[in-house]
Amino acid sequence: MGIAKMTQGAVLLLVALTARPAAAGSDDWVRMSGPEIGELLTDRSARYESASQHFYASGRTLYDAGRPSWGYWRVEGDEYCSQWPPGDLWDCYSVDRGKGDMIRFVARDGSTSEGQMLSE
Repeated sequence: MGIAKMTQGAVLLLVALTARPAAAGSDDWVRMSGPEIGELLTDRSARYESASQHFYASGRTLYDAGRPSWGYWRVEGDEYCSQWPPGDLWDCYSVDRGKGDMIRFVARDGSTSEGQMLSE
């Protein structure tokens, strides 16, 4: 695996964890269960500050921040998990639902990524 590919994956993860549009108040977030996460994300898209992501029912996901990047997603227990080739590691996040269509991914280190689910 080349360093350029590893760096691309690290940048995608960094962008995903730092993208923050106007967020709902901190008291308005509710932690979601695994079945709720699957129902919310399957065949839907989310918009982040400068990117969008579609979660296909097939388990594929397309993240686009001006350049498309294909990965994989799944629900494990009560967490959303994603994998971005060429890496083979899965990163998992708790998911919170906010007011309206707001969504927040919470990494195990406490960092967050907030977005808005789009109507489809």
